[in-house]
Amino acid sequence: MERRVGTVSRGIRCPIIRQGDDLANIVVTSVLDACQSEGFELRDKDVISVTESIVARSQGNYATVQDIADDVRAKLGGETIGVIFPILSRNRFAICLKGIAMGAKKVVLMLSYPSDEVGNALLTYDQLDEAGINPYSDVLTLEKYRELFGENKHEFTGVDYVQYYADIITAAGAEVEVIFANQPKTILNYTDKVLNCDIHTRVRTKRLLKAAGAKVVCGLDDILTASVNGSGFNAKYGLLGSNKSTEDQIKLFPRECQWLVEDIQKSILEKTGKHVEVMVYGDGAFKDPQGKIWELADPVVSPAFTAGLVGTPNELKLKYLADNDFKNLNGAQLRDAIADAIQHKEGSLVGNMASQGTTPRQLTDLIGSLCDLTSGSGDKGTPVVLVQGYFDNFTD
Repeated sequence: MERRVGTVSRGIRCPIIRQGDDLANIVVTSVLDACQSEGFELRDKDVISVTESIVARSQGNYATVQDIADDVRAKLGGETIGVIFPILSRNRFAICLKGIAMGAKKVVLMLSYPSDEVGNALLTYDQLDEAGINPYSDVLTLEKYRELFGENKHEFTGVDYVQYYADIITAAGAEVEVIFANQPKTILNYTDKVLNCDIHTRVRTKRLLKAAGAKVVCGLDDILTASVNGSGFNAKYGLLGSNKSTEDQIKLFPRECQWLVEDIQKSILEKTGKHVEVMVYGDGAFKDPQGKIWELADPVVSPAFTAGLVGTPNELKLKYLADNDFKNLNGAQLRDAIADAIQHKEGSLVGNMASQGTTPRQLTDLIGSLCDLTSGSGDKGTPVVLVQGYFDNFTD
């Protein structure tokens, strides 16, 4: 019988993962149990995706705010430091800010505006226009910000992040000064020791600060790159990708997990004879049209994946073929013509108009986004996602 179903994404329920658990075995067992329970079979080129959270949990990759404080003090001197361009997040940054403030006597907090790097808004562009403010050049003090705009609570969380972050700093025992600016070098009018907290623009920010004369420049990816007081760490990403665990502890982004995806792939092959692909995923790379928030607060969507997930899709646009190349065909003739075009398509369709609009992004970013939406981040209990049929086409 002709197949009638294409891509299917399934959340796979798993036990609660603790430090030291054999995660590869748990993932494999959970997937195979789900197959038996729900009556489906694994196929070649299926994708098993494991959320970064349970990878880091199994590694025990945690650190305390005191660990953060000690590393910040060692690397930035423990006096007045500039903390610039953080994202506005209770889960992602607030706990890090607590540790950072514990490692300094004064924090000059420089917030980008009207929103942070991933779209969490302090203000709207309409508010800036009405006030005659140019965000590309104007520097606002906290007093000027309040005079012009008052209190602005986040649309979804209801939090005034300006006050929230200031309170975290003072509660940690540091003095705080808040300014609003979008040029990195502005912070050097206040201090020459800077912690830039942006994620995807961090390399450029560091370069601009150093060129402008900063004495010490660290990014979040430079903090906890090695163990402090026996803590967890991430040599590549530091604090980037971390999440709040408790009021005094963070879970770091997982480290060295390429072995994990390859171990799962090997085990599935041994048990089923099927060659699947495996990846670890964190945040998806999608943007919310209502809140204007770009979901990707992790440094990458996938820190580890098997070889079959390298690259981008190589697909033809079916409606383009139907409306152009085969516009005079219908029914079985149209179906056969399109199937033939797919079967004989070039190995690379870059620059070919028949591929326009086919989402030319990395496979791991696309599949990771699908998995993040499938698993969610709440109480579904499905930290593993099985994607079937992703690499199928109209002829399969």
